Amino acid sequence: MGELIYKSVESVVSRLKGRPYALERGITPSLLLGVLMRRCTWLLRGMLKGLLLQRRISLVFMAKGVNLRGASLIRLGKGVTLERGVIIDGLMRQGVVLGDHVKIGAYSVLVGAPVSNLGEGIRMGANSAVDAYSFIGSSGYVSIGENVIMGQHVGFHPENHDFDRTDVPIRAQGTTRQGITIEDDVWVGSNAIFLDGAHVGRGSVIGAGAVVRGTIPPYSIAVGVPARVIRSRKSEGTGNSDSGTRVAD
Repeated sequence: MGELIYKSVESVVSRLKGRPYALERGITPSLLLGVLMRRCTWLLRGMLKGLLLQRRISLVFMAKGVNLRGASLIRLGKGVTLERGVIIDGLMRQGVVLGDHVKIGAYSVLVGAPVSNLGEGIRMGANSAVDAYSFIGSSGYVSIGENVIMGQHVGFHPENHDFDRTDVPIRAQGTTRQGITIEDDVWVGSNAIFLDGAHVGRGSVIGAGAVVRGTIPPYSIAVGVPARVIRSRKSEGTGNSDSGTRVAD
């Protein structure tokens, strides 16, 4: 009976995700049932909120306390998960777009600039995730690719304040906005910070606590403050991955 439950759940989730999905057999059927009930509750809440705020039914999982502001400017793909306390403010020039199966960790915030100087927008590609207590600001445009995984307390700050003058408060001197780009298949460690103008190439690893500005080439491993490339994931002249060094926990 237990194996039938496992296989039934795996079949349904695999169809939803569009790729093979396997459960850990160490999970007892009773614990699995608890998970399923919680996910069904989140799905029902997501469908009702979508109907009320966006006038459409979406297959979105929403925990308690999710706050969608400017909901008409937020686009949520199939299977998106918004954990407890997430705040998303869609009031940006290009809104917020979360691709299929994106996950936003608990108490994370996606927000733009004040209405007097609107931000550009945020996009996260399919199968990407950011963990709890993270902040994605959007004064400049933030583009995060597909299959990007990010730890807790990650911050995106796509704006710089001008401060050349001393006779005018810094807050009144204006800003510059280059935006931030994270390409596909990047692993970002906890507490990493991305500053305006950062561009991380495909397949890179950003170490925990790194402060990223400027360009990180594809398949790089970068650590430190400011982040610097310590090596490439590709062996010279081969394209094969080097042996792993854990820098992004």
